[in-house]
Amino acid sequence: MSSQLTLAVVTLTGVLGLVVGSFLNVVAHRVPRGESVVRPPSACPQCHTVIRTRHNIPVLGWLVLRGRCYDCGLPISVRYPTVEAATGVLFALAGLRFADQPTLLVAYLAFAGIAVALAVIDLDVHRLPNVIVLPSYPVLGVLLALGVGGAGLLRAGVGAALLFAFFYVVAIVAPGGIGFGDVKLAGVVGGMTAAVSWGAFLTSALGGFFLGAVAGVLLMLGRRASRKTAVPFGPFMLLGAWASILGASGIGQLYLERMAMS
Repeated sequence: MSSQLTLAVVTLTGVLGLVVGSFLNVVAHRVPRGESVVRPPSACPQCHTVIRTRHNIPVLGWLVLRGRCYDCGLPISVRYPTVEAATGVLFALAGLRFADQPTLLVAYLAFAGIAVALAVIDLDVHRLPNVIVLPSYPVLGVLLALGVGGAGLLRAGVGAALLFAFFYVVAIVAPGGIGFGDVKLAGVVGGMTAAVSWGAFLTSALGGFFLGAVAGVLLMLGRRASRKTAVPFGPFMLLGAWASILGASGIGQLYLERMAMS
C-alpha cells in the first residue's frame, strides 16, 4: 500500500476514533447505571442543560469551552477529552497496523472501541458489564471470520478457549485475585490476540499480569494503595493485548522460537 493511502487510512480512522470516543464517554457513564445510551441527549451533570451541538465536537469542544460548562460555568472533567483523544489515537494506530487489511481493520476497530469502554468502566466501578463483554464474542467472531483465513480463525478460537480456561482456573484457585468479569474478558482478549499470532497471544497473556504488577507496586510506593487494595485488572489485560497487537508480539514470538529450539 502506498504511503499516501496509508496516511489517509490513519487519518480517517483517527477522526472516526475521536467521534466514537465521544460516544464511549456516554457508554462508560450510563451502562453501569443501567441507563439508555441513546436517550436523553448528553447534558451538563450540574445544571442539566443539554449540550449544544457546536460544543459537542470531540476534544475541540472542551478546549473552546476551556473545560467549563457554557451555561453554568462549572468545570467539565478532563476525562471526557482524554477518552476521546485516547480512542482517536488507538483507532489511528489500528489503522496503521491493518491499513492493508481493510476487512480485518474493521474487526480491530470494533475491539478498540470495546477495549476503551471496558477499561474506563472497570476503572470507575471495578466491573466489566456482561452487556458489553458477552456480545463481543459473536460480534468480533463474525468480523474476524470475514477478515482472516481458516487457520487464523481456528487459532483465534483456540486462543480464546485457552485464555478463558486459564483465567477460570486462576479465579477458582485464588479467589479474590481476579473476578469472573476478567475471566469472561479473557476469552475476547485471547481470541483477538491469537488471531494475529501465537506470539501476540503469549505477549498479551503475560503482559497483562506484568503491567498490573508494575502498577500495583507504583501505587503502593506512592502510598495510594496497600496490598489489600482492589485494583481493576481489566485495563491492564486490554493494554497488554493492544501492545501485543500493535507490535510487541515479537517478545512472545521470540520465546516460542527458543522453546521450539530447546
